[in-house]
Amino acid sequence: MSTAPLLTSDSYGRLVAGLRGRTIVAVDYFVLMVGDEGTDPDEWDYGAWHEPTMGVELTMDDGGTYSAVWGSTFDYYGVELYSAPMRDSLSRVGEPGGSARVAVAEHPLWSGVVSTPIESCRIQWCGEEHGAPTPVPEAIHVRTATGQVWIAAGRSATYEPDRPGPFYLCTDDVLVIFDTDVAERAGLGV
Repeated sequence: MSTAPLLTSDSYGRLVAGLRGRTIVAVDYFVLMVGDEGTDPDEWDYGAWHEPTMGVELTMDDGGTYSAVWGSTFDYYGVELYSAPMRDSLSRVGEPGGSARVAVAEHPLWSGVVSTPIESCRIQWCGEEHGAPTPVPEAIHVRTATGQVWIAAGRSATYEPDRPGPFYLCTDDVLVIFDTDVAERAGLGV
């Protein structure tokens, strides 16, 4: 259960806009644990995209921490960003059947985003055209001078690593995409 403050479209827009000029120095994924004992981190690396399922924690160079999780604050599943560590949104981290913390800042796909100031950061909203009754934050797009990433509420429709799509957006999962072509196939505006 989350103890994070309730988001509004205005407060969410201000929070995301406040990332501009800041620098991400660490990234952790929170993936479900599976297996007979519920202690094995689920697969999350599918080449041009990642599925950390429960969320992404971003640590900034000034020590600030942001958590991107799926939620239904906007009446339908969307990606929600909070200025708080993941422990404020998730319980049972590191426990059997809970979520595993996986450090990914050293992953090659994060190399163009980590340690470079954020030049732009925006929320991609979807609405009635996708079946949502009100606008829902489907993704956050972060761009630096050397890379970009979309953090979305979604998952792949197939788990074949060599086939980037199709994807389901606005689900109770977190999807991370680094490639423009894959983002377009997922239905995310570029």
